[in-house]
Amino acid sequence: MEKSTNYSKIIAGTMTWGSWGKQLTTGEMIDLMQHCLDIGISTFDHADIYGDYTNEIEFGNALGKSNIDRTSIQLISKCGIQHTGKTRGNKIKHYNYSKEYIVWSAEQSLKKLKTDYLDLFLLHRPSPLMQPEEVAEAIGQLRKDGKIKDFGVSNFTPSQIALLETAIPVMGNQVEFSLTANKVMYDGTLDDILANKRFGMAWSPLGSYFKGEGDQKQRIKKVFEPFSAKYDADASQLLLAWLMHHPAKIHPVVGTSNTSRLKDAVAATDIHLELEDWFELLEASQGHVVP
Repeated sequence: MEKSTNYSKIIAGTMTWGSWGKQLTTGEMIDLMQHCLDIGISTFDHADIYGDYTNEIEFGNALGKSNIDRTSIQLISKCGIQHTGKTRGNKIKHYNYSKEYIVWSAEQSLKKLKTDYLDLFLLHRPSPLMQPEEVAEAIGQLRKDGKIKDFGVSNFTPSQIALLETAIPVMGNQVEFSLTANKVMYDGTLDDILANKRFGMAWSPLGSYFKGEGDQKQRIKKVFEPFSAKYDADASQLLLAWLMHHPAKIHPVVGTSNTSRLKDAVAATDIHLELEDWFELLEASQGHVVP
């Protein structure tokens, strides 16, 4: 299995562009999308549930009114989570990976995003009731109809991917990974991405560093102080550089809508941490010498 090279190294996460965050207007979305393209971010990450199933509509309206060539961008979306918001009558959060639902959900995303195809379609989270053959039938139909190009998963363990691969190849996996949340380095998840040449993506790549105080942050902050001058980088760039140093070649999904921060994120791709510096940050995160 070969990892796709079509996706930008920094991926723009759109979860907070709409009602779950900044509530950007159509014009503001167009400007932000164009800014992303201008600085080298061409991949946009979505999920059907974002904004209580409204983000894709708003993004699609902006894309339709922009002068952006569809072939110059890559669109990722996800399905499966049954959200208990206002727009659907779900009594309880659950997952649906029936063939009919997967196909229907992909087609809904296409309509909302005003596009004929998705570059990458992901199962958002694993379900204990997931049946590999049924997923394979749905994805096979979507591929045959030209509605998706690549297929992958999000938040799946290696064993859950292995289960799916009894029926269908899995190109990529999007997981939580950061300096402050790095268990995927130890539970086989990144090993699986690397060994099988999957397209690895990380959501919340800055972790909890900017979400409050605590001993872990203080330890990392102390290490950052000399590193900021050494690498001419701020904390967010060092966090991204640390993540991208891993041999699994993870693509960070950056959730900010701040144009300068997006530009800084792209600049972080040129930062190459020295070996001992990388381990010094890991030690600071974990609070003990690396075993």
